[in-house]
Amino acid sequence: MATHTRSDDLRMVREADGLDLDLQALQGLWSVEQYLKLSDQTNHLIEFTDGVIEVLPMPTRDHQVILAFLYEALLLLLRPRGGKVLFAPLRLQVRPGKFREPDILALKDMHDPRNQNDYWLGADLVMEIVSPDRPERDLEEKPRDYAEAGIPEYWIVNPINETITVLVLDGAAYVEHGVFRRGDRAASKFIDGFSVSVDEVFDAR
Repeated sequence: MATHTRSDDLRMVREADGLDLDLQALQGLWSVEQYLKLSDQTNHLIEFTDGVIEVLPMPTRDHQVILAFLYEALLLLLRPRGGKVLFAPLRLQVRPGKFREPDILALKDMHDPRNQNDYWLGADLVMEIVSPDRPERDLEEKPRDYAEAGIPEYWIVNPINETITVLVLDGAAYVEHGVFRRGDRAASKFIDGFSVSVDEVFDAR
């Protein structure tokens, strides 16, 4: 979780953005207000859990190409229905004191009150593209976080093994709706009619 933040990451943010702060020394002491201000003023994706910040790696080209493909596919379906689809950087509050930066966030109704300007208070679906630096972030930690947030559906798009895992909320935890591989179409349970070809997703690179 956020406690894995490396001091080099924090130093990089400080040096790149001209912040005259000892970010490492403040680990565990950050307030929500300080986190929001820091993430507003830096070019890095930063997540936050109970006073601890985690600096995420900058996305690669392959990551962004996959993200763009999925965003466009979801937007094409939801926009005519009055939904809203956005992509990182956009903070999502898991609960008071915990924020994540999903790669893609979607609401079936753009007028949903969770659609706030500074950060979303939830979503109907989120997607993460697995980062090679620390895959367990997306594979193990974020399922717990998004379940805690009550998000009905979570897609894990994994370029490492070219799978798309669709998780759906069952009570307080996720269960597998499906693990989709090349030759399959990954399909949503919560958003009617949404599916993508696994081949097309990973061939987009």
